[in-house]
Amino acid sequence: MRHFLDFEKPVADLEGQIQELRRLQESDDSVSTGEEISNLETKAKEALKGLYAKLTPWQKTLVARHTDRPHASHYIDALITDFTLMAGDRKFAEDRAVLAGLGRFRGEPVAILGQEKGADTKARLTHNFGMARPEGYRKAVRLMELADRFSLPVISFVDTAGAYPGIGAEERGQAEAIARSTEACLALGVPNVAVIIGEGGSGGAIALATASRVYMLEHSIYSVISPEGAASILWRDSARAEEAATAMKVTAEDLLNLKVIDAIVPEPLGGAHRDPGVAIAAVGDVIAAAFAEFAGMSKHDVKLKRREKFLDIGRNLG
Repeated sequence: MRHFLDFEKPVADLEGQIQELRRLQESDDSVSTGEEISNLETKAKEALKGLYAKLTPWQKTLVARHTDRPHASHYIDALITDFTLMAGDRKFAEDRAVLAGLGRFRGEPVAILGQEKGADTKARLTHNFGMARPEGYRKAVRLMELADRFSLPVISFVDTAGAYPGIGAEERGQAEAIARSTEACLALGVPNVAVIIGEGGSGGAIALATASRVYMLEHSIYSVISPEGAASILWRDSARAEEAATAMKVTAEDLLNLKVIDAIVPEPLGGAHRDPGVAIAAVGDVIAAAFAEFAGMSKHDVKLKRREKFLDIGRNLG
């Protein structure tokens, strides 16, 4: 069953009518509802198109968090062959909020990182809702160092509300682990490509997204803190999250204008959750194009290009 967001109610009503007519036709062959179904499908598509043409930043936040949105594991399953999962940071423990491993992308060997939220309750608990602890970021550093040693490009699928803020994580050096992971991204002599596929939350996201090329799906968000967190700090009222989302410039369009990201990956009408295959294929194409840009480039030049990219953020804005 499809899950609808609150602002999608007009579409939900139309699609509900379509389902009722289909059930009626299945139960009684003498009833012809084909034309009516076709008309309602056209209306539903137009209603969906109208809604998604003018989404507010808060509505985009809701879409980015949609329960049916494809997760990092879906992208890995579809785009990576011969994937071998790597576990543990060799210092403390395994953190399943971060998927790390080696595989092949379109036939070429690569290293892969992904923040996995989980698709159901059990998986969400297993992956801690995509919120990594220090060992998750230290595992990412371990993979990046391995990738650099063997000249393997790195792909990161970013989707987290932020790093896990628990007491144990802080005791084990959460801030230091995030900083080391960010440093490891910057030190890579191989190209790395990061794609924000849902939420890009705070340092928890940038620890994997300090990349040669950073892309965002059309309805994803990327920010220093969640809108609810910002509203709680600024106004001591998390109910003002919608206002905060607008002020924070969290959308792909905002961040492209600010030169924080390199490009936007279009999503199917209604969001990536409505047609995951199309969204995942589009992400694969932009990753391939990004790696093609760095083909034959020396390690020194790869590092220099990445450095220039981040130093250029915020400069010469129109």
